[in-house]
Amino acid sequence: MSTSTIAFVGLGIMGSPMAVNLAEAGHTVVGWNRSPGRADALVAAGGKEAGSIAEAVRDADVVITMVPASPQVEAVAYGPDGILENARPGTLFIDHSSITPQTSIDLAKAAADKGIRVLDAPVSGGEAGAVEGVLSIMVGGARADFDAARPVFDAVGATVVHCGPHGAGQTVKAANQLIVAVNLEALAEAVVFLEKSGVDLGAALEVLGGGLAGSTVLARKKDGILARDFTPGFKLELHHKDMGIVTDAARTVGATLPAGAVAAQLIASAVARGDGALDHSALLRGVELLSGYGREQGA
Repeated sequence: MSTSTIAFVGLGIMGSPMAVNLAEAGHTVVGWNRSPGRADALVAAGGKEAGSIAEAVRDADVVITMVPASPQVEAVAYGPDGILENARPGTLFIDHSSITPQTSIDLAKAAADKGIRVLDAPVSGGEAGAVEGVLSIMVGGARADFDAARPVFDAVGATVVHCGPHGAGQTVKAANQLIVAVNLEALAEAVVFLEKSGVDLGAALEVLGGGLAGSTVLARKKDGILARDFTPGFKLELHHKDMGIVTDAARTVGATLPAGAVAAQLIASAVARGDGALDHSALLRGVELLSGYGREQGA
């Protein structure tokens, strides 16, 4: 599988640059998106646009999905017009979406009945990581299928790890989103604390980034925070969905998430205030409101 014919379903903020990177790596990529007009970048990179899921997957060696949540994965996977009914036996189905572990387990079972192999392979790194091809990819499924998929993963990711059986990738992604959420909230609180103390924020974030407080979250989000530019690389509404997955999965296994619960509620509050379409670093706006800033301060 050095190069493959790939059907890529879901050409959104993350999916489009991932599909482009696959095409530029030499794979034959046929893209489909529910909303039209999202395949231009893929076509410019040498890929093709399909008019339906069935058309996209019928000749594919690999099918990739990158859609928002479990209902969308189920919508494109099942039914007479879906992936499982139209992909060939032996096809490798890689789901890069962030969904519940149980949805991934159920999908793998249904696909096995059709002779289709499935890997749950959610990603982390946001739009910038997708564009640069340096995503972290956490994978659940059979080891042999993971090994077969490495040329595909290596075209879009820099850190690719097999985490265990079906659903394991989604469980690790849930933990990733927990860590990111708590990091973002801590960063937002630090920013407000620094500004209210009269410290030069740019200088402060620069030196913090070089010490133990440094993180990928700080490195990726610093410039947007300084400019109060919350153009979405990853939307708050999607992180809200992911925190629902985290809290539900933690309840199932009996894990207590005190800081995670607070972060989940603050993300929910941001979405309820109408900030769901903003980047998840817009958690800063909520901390500003709690600290007495006018709402226009974070606009």
